[in-house]
Amino acid sequence: MGRSIAYWVSTGIVAAMMIFSGVLYLSGSAQAVTGFAHVGYPQHLRIILGIAKLCGALVLIAPGFRLLKEWAYAGFTFAWVVACIAHASAGDGPKSFAPLVLLILLAVSYLTRPLRRRLMSSPASA
Repeated sequence: MGRSIAYWVSTGIVAAMMIFSGVLYLSGSAQAVTGFAHVGYPQHLRIILGIAKLCGALVLIAPGFRLLKEWAYAGFTFAWVVACIAHASAGDGPKSFAPLVLLILLAVSYLTRPLRRRLMSSPASA
């Protein structure tokens, strides 16, 4: 029961944050545009990441799509590691580690997911 709660809470927070940021990226909010310029990213990457974040969030919470879930977990991991590096390179100090909080939540989601949401299910992974 606790494992299920940990899965749904962590997955829900990650999905909600990705839907929120995906909408901000795609709407062209001043904060998103300024943030991308600050770290030296081109603005077209904001659109690509906005679409990817929305798709990844939906895949994480939808039933099925086991292979796509693995891609979503990997994509979010890469995006947040790169975001951490980009913010550190831009001189953002301790704020650079904010993406790692989401990465920890993502790890909890990944490690506590039910067998039916895993790509390969085996008795040893239960």
